[in-house]
Amino acid sequence: MRALLFLLAATTAVMASAPATPERQRPLPPARIGMLEGPDRDEWQQPDRVMDELLIAEGDRVADVGAGGGWFTIRLAHRVGPNGVVFAQDIQPAMLASIRRRVGREGLTNVQTILGTPEDPNLEDSLRAVLMVDVYPSLVDPVPMLRRVAASLAPNGRIGIVDFKTDGAGGPGPEVSERVDADVIKRNAFEAGLVLIKEESFLRYQYFLVFGR
Repeated sequence: MRALLFLLAATTAVMASAPATPERQRPLPPARIGMLEGPDRDEWQQPDRVMDELLIAEGDRVADVGAGGGWFTIRLAHRVGPNGVVFAQDIQPAMLASIRRRVGREGLTNVQTILGTPEDPNLEDSLRAVLMVDVYPSLVDPVPMLRRVAASLAPNGRIGIVDFKTDGAGGPGPEVSERVDADVIKRNAFEAGLVLIKEESFLRYQYFLVFGR
């Protein structure tokens, strides 16, 4: 009996000291797209430098997973040019409709929208890079998703995951309790068979992890 009580006390202590797992975020409703696109986002998001680190160049085939309203999609489209293709993926048809309108306004012809599911991004093959920005906390089952994303890469292709830091340093982004620590993503990626190429620290509010197969 004494041993059982000791075991219960030890188990309770471990559970109390374990870090809380953040709740999975629901995808952002289309009506709140404006939250993702503040006038200062170019300054703190540094899209050109993010694309540089993923080695994205003219003529490349790339994907924007969880593209939302297409803020990054448009910038990717300008980077890869008319000879490249950007696959803008989202699980919400309304978001994809918003992207198509935006692409039309800008006269771009190199963007294709893809309707994914929470379990499968439905990506094309032979992609130079896959970018996942502010999407990781909403993934239902991250490891299988990462495996599917990895399967879409061309040889030497890269996956870039950008999300908000968990140190609560202010700025944009969700509540700290809804964020995912970078170390969790690294463990998920390792389990999915990916290799961490580098971890960049130039973003003010976010971490930036680059993976390959």
